[in-house]
Amino acid sequence: MDTKPLGGKVVLVAITKHGAAKAATLAPLLPQADIITSQKFAHVFEGVDNTVKPYEGALRAQIPLMFDAYDQLIYFVSLGAVVRLIAPHMVSKDEDPGVLVVDDAGQYVIPVLSGHIGGANAWAEYVAGLMGASAVLTTASDVGKTIPVDILGRELGWKVEAPKINITRVSAHVVNEEPIALVDERDHPSQDWWTRANDLPKNIHCFERFEDVDLNQCAAVLWVTHRDLPDGIWEQLHEALVVYRP
Repeated sequence: MDTKPLGGKVVLVAITKHGAAKAATLAPLLPQADIITSQKFAHVFEGVDNTVKPYEGALRAQIPLMFDAYDQLIYFVSLGAVVRLIAPHMVSKDEDPGVLVVDDAGQYVIPVLSGHIGGANAWAEYVAGLMGASAVLTTASDVGKTIPVDILGRELGWKVEAPKINITRVSAHVVNEEPIALVDERDHPSQDWWTRANDLPKNIHCFERFEDVDLNQCAAVLWVTHRDLPDGIWEQLHEALVVYRP
């Protein structure tokens, strides 16, 4: 499990006796996290240094505040309840915070919303590492240990340049193990973008120039480049191109 500290504003949310106890155990390991809990269980957090924000009434009324104020929402609440609570407030994966659920026994950490762009998958692995729990990842690229098209190179500062439909289509080609050309036109190309411990998937074929790619032999192209794109390239590769700007 990944135990490298992560950034962002975090809140732990607990509304049951067991959930509050688990959150109180995790809180000292996440000193930057605020705690939102029902007034009934506020006493469980006496002695922790985290900011505790007890509430009265329904948890539902607190959700808009959480979505506006935090980057990661970690609920010690049942998965079904969390889905119903957050559903009216979801906008898009580009805007929604990461949402995670920890079960009452503290055995599993489940990213529910914004796993990639919002960082919930990374946070799930991080929190699971702190708690001695298991992260339950369902995102296809994570389960299949392949390239996450939407966040490739993010830790290197790369910016994705492509219509959303391209990201969706190309992601499908990647997880379906179709042949993918990855063109890295940086001055000193390397596989520093490959952050997983296992070998590069066999369907990913690396090139140093776009002109070296046989477009008839690949389902999609991931292109890392500084140069201006050729005229008509988006139309030519219809929904099969994603560009990254390092």
